[in-house]
Amino acid sequence: MPTKQPNFLIIQADQLSPRALPTYGNTVAKTPTLERLAARSTVFENAYCNYPLCGPSRASMMYGLLAFNAGVYDNGTEFAASIPTFAHYLRLLGYQTCLSGKMHYIGPDQLHGFDERLTTDIYPSDFNWAANWSAGHGGNDPERLLAAAGEVNGVKMSGIYERTIQLDFDDGVCFKAVRKIHDYARSDDDRPFCLFTSFTHPHDPFAMPRAYWDRYRHDDIDMPGIPRMERDALDAHSQRLYDHIGVEEANMSDEDVRIARHGYYAAISYIDDQVSRLLEALETAGLADNTVVIFISDHGEALGERGLWFKRSFFDVALKVPFFISAPWSDAGTRCSDNVSLVDLLPTLVDLGSAGRGLDVIEAPYDGRSLLDAVDGKSLKGENVVCAEMAADALSAPAVALIEGEYKYIHCETDPPLLFNLQDDPLEVTNLAGIKELEEVEARLSDKVQKTWDLATLKAEILISQNRRRVVEAAHAEGIQPNWDYDVIAAGRDQYFRPNAENPSASNYNSQFDVRLRPDSERANRRDCP
Repeated sequence: MPTKQPNFLIIQADQLSPRALPTYGNTVAKTPTLERLAARSTVFENAYCNYPLCGPSRASMMYGLLAFNAGVYDNGTEFAASIPTFAHYLRLLGYQTCLSGKMHYIGPDQLHGFDERLTTDIYPSDFNWAANWSAGHGGNDPERLLAAAGEVNGVKMSGIYERTIQLDFDDGVCFKAVRKIHDYARSDDDRPFCLFTSFTHPHDPFAMPRAYWDRYRHDDIDMPGIPRMERDALDAHSQRLYDHIGVEEANMSDEDVRIARHGYYAAISYIDDQVSRLLEALETAGLADNTVVIFISDHGEALGERGLWFKRSFFDVALKVPFFISAPWSDAGTRCSDNVSLVDLLPTLVDLGSAGRGLDVIEAPYDGRSLLDAVDGKSLKGENVVCAEMAADALSAPAVALIEGEYKYIHCETDPPLLFNLQDDPLEVTNLAGIKELEEVEARLSDKVQKTWDLATLKAEILISQNRRRVVEAAHAEGIQPNWDYDVIAAGRDQYFRPNAENPSASNYNSQFDVRLRPDSERANRRDCP
């Protein structure tokens, strides 16, 4: 661990399952950049999100809190501006903080501790995607457009598309992040920085240009480890999810599934290229030697396993995330098998950013633990336990999961319990709940659930929250609708050559006829030629 504060480049993909990456054993995906990054990183083999849905997952990650502890219940819950994020704590440690890309913030605060954002978001920031349990068991309001209802029909449209909104967004995210890296290098501000770069790929729709599609032979695309199951053979929550996303209606053929998976792999290769551009910018700007690079996702993707798609379940294919940390002072290439999760990001960043001063800057409660020991090649301290939560689609009561050692226990008051041994049964085929030989394990985990969550009180709070947000959303639809989007306005005078006190002639050159580093600077830019 160095005594100098490192910079941070955090790269987040969207809906990327670690099972789809060669770093985690996949043999199909082509990700040379991510493999090189992983080779010099600490790779966490059992990393999880804490809520398998975009908004709540990102809230828990930013706050270092379980989503329920932060009052975040679904994709339409406001992120409280009064809860500190890792960006706030890094600012207290003297960091510049910047976000480029998606974060799915809900509510009027669209910064949450970042000094600036380089892009707007791709998704809405209002309450439109709030769940509505009052509409019936597992149902959301049938009278409004649902983000997920029948969405598998969209998966059937996977294929070759030369341009999409998602590509436009991510191209801009990468371009602006690369430019920001060079801005840091030529800035007079010598404070360390944290640049969070967040892409929307490989999130569906699985629509990619031919250049990426053709990196794969179609016949080489693998198929789900567990093929589509009949609805009655699924667990209770998966049955509701099956109905909600329209599995029966879409009736995908094997070829439909292979085409969608082909598009998903193509999107992963696209992400790999964006990571390459970011890492190249760090090297070119001379910042790589003091920058910690972290690669993560917000949740996984079922990708046709059991006939299910997307996220919204506690199966590993949706709940696990890639997570690796590359520290410039360590050759690494190590792997950590402990159970870790995205709430660990906040204390880890603070621990790294405090340069040996520990976690004293964190004054508010948090649920994660620092992973710095693992980065330094040591054993992690604390319980080998991860908590996960859901309270959105296909539910009418909060659902929770505990991963402790090799066991995963899933509880919801409306459903029979599920217990899996992830070491012996990595595809989670055999439910061990009720097995006599494991009754002590089940009893221990069930007791821990009751001690961790007050589920009856939580359900009441969720229903109140849903009702309040429905009222506000309905009111906002009348009259002038408030705008919570983050709009990026870039003034030309701040970017290019305009006359001012520092550059009265509006010239490209400084007084020595060296090429200016910035429009307002007398400093010369670096040059490699003599």
